[in-house]
Amino acid sequence: MPHSFMSEVLKAFRKQIRFTDHAFHAMYSAERMVTVDEVIEALLAGDVVEDYADDPRGHSCLVLGYTRARRPVHVVCAPKDEFLAVITAYEPSLNKWVPDFKARRKA
Repeated sequence: MPHSFMSEVLKAFRKQIRFTDHAFHAMYSAERMVTVDEVIEALLAGDVVEDYADDPRGHSCLVLGYTRARRPVHVVCAPKDEFLAVITAYEPSLNKWVPDFKARRKA
């Protein structure tokens, strides 16, 4: 995946980070429980694994990063001019992702 888009993500992140209502609901659901700090850790250590250039809400991507505790976290986010929008965040499941969490399992 293009590293240049990750630089756009980090540039927007350094300005401000905003979480959508959907992100908070997903992050704090009983089966997910991903904290804001874990999202930040994942973004700072992450790489783009899926690029959604044609997203109708604006160019977005899926970032895979690991927390300091080595927990894998997926963050769907969209860099905007003044902030980084976090759309959702979750710990990827081996049921849906290959073991490195960079590609979806084939159906």
